Amino acid sequence: MLTVKSFEFNPVQENTYVLSGEKDACCIIDPGCYFGNERTALNEHIEQQGLRPEWLLNTHCHLDHVFGNQFVAETWDLPLHLHEKEQPVLAVAPAMGLQWGMPFENYRGELIYLVPGRSVMLGEDELEILFLPGHSPGSVGFYCRKQGFLIGGDVLFRDSIGRTDLPGGDHDTLLRSIREKLWPLPDETIVYPGHGEPTTIGHERAHNPFLR
Repeated sequence: MLTVKSFEFNPVQENTYVLSGEKDACCIIDPGCYFGNERTALNEHIEQQGLRPEWLLNTHCHLDHVFGNQFVAETWDLPLHLHEKEQPVLAVAPAMGLQWGMPFENYRGELIYLVPGRSVMLGEDELEILFLPGHSPGSVGFYCRKQGFLIGGDVLFRDSIGRTDLPGGDHDTLLRSIREKLWPLPDETIVYPGHGEPTTIGHERAHNPFLR
């Protein structure tokens, strides 16, 4: 059984997630920790809970989701897992950071590409990799079918959807991803988004104004 812990990091108020299993293994998804106190908060949670990070995962590589990649990689000796179409997005993230007045050290280690249709295993717990392009060319979600939740990045929010005006974004592609990959999920599926509060598939299917 997985436990989901969220942190709100950096001035863009990005949600970083730590998923931990019953045997203390954990994965860190979209580490957006930018300031020193944010990195400390992440580190202290993992140490205090006695967790053992095994995976560093990105749903996509816009700068607010990757600020802490290098910190996590160095601290726990982890390579970065991402969809191959996000490699160019990751490469330009520091330049985008400078435009936002937020310089940072980009991840510079090995890249391991996530394959949609396969799974990330955390002990006996399984996270299915869903390909959800549109907000970014290689956006993915991590779906725990057994517990009924999705770590969805910036694809679907409560009563909203991800922006598509950044390089590589496409509005029609995003809507198609949601309708074809997310709408078939059970109504009670909890969506943990990249920003804001969790929602459910059922609520968004019934009420999201962008998808009626």
